[in-house]
Amino acid sequence: METDEFFRDHLARNPVLGIFRNLTPEKTVEMCERAWDFGVELVEVPVQSPDAFPALRAAIAAAAPLGKRIGAGTVTSVEQLTAVHDLGAAFTVAPGFHPEVVAGSARLGLPHLPGVATATEIATALAAGHTWLKAFPAKQLGPDWIAAHLAPFPTARFVATGGVDASNAAAFLAAGCRGVAVGSALSDPEALPALRQAVAAR
Repeated sequence: METDEFFRDHLARNPVLGIFRNLTPEKTVEMCERAWDFGVELVEVPVQSPDAFPALRAAIAAAAPLGKRIGAGTVTSVEQLTAVHDLGAAFTVAPGFHPEVVAGSARLGLPHLPGVATATEIATALAAGHTWLKAFPAKQLGPDWIAAHLAPFPTARFVATGGVDASNAAAFLAAGCRGVAVGSALSDPEALPALRQAVAAR
């Protein structure tokens, strides 16, 4: 499936992307199950070091019987890309725009979400054919950054990532984000109502 089609189809039904970093394999699977209960279709497990591979492997194994998609995050090198592809990751995410990872993902047919934080990075990613972009770090950029950059780049599809929770997810979606990456809020009973309201109001 093409990258645009992949993220459009999965995030159109539920704009929340689960992201679970630095957890044990068991806790990662538990969080994935909470995310799936919430209706989340895409979950990202960052693999900033090989220590995270067991958690990614466990999540992929738990997702397979359910037809869910697990992606690998913080993929910044071809070596990481090859490793997560071999493990069965359904998509990859990066904190920035890494040309070698972009090219490698295309070669493998793996949907890729590159990170952007400046107008130049947005323009570079769009020129490379990527319209779905990770706005990172979202909390520092803010919802106003999203709205301001959609004016000159109306074809960009931002997924706000980094510091997004139940308290600000609605603001990012209202600003025009097509997705928000949320972590611990998916296991917080007090945060879930606000998150549901944010999703319903988009």
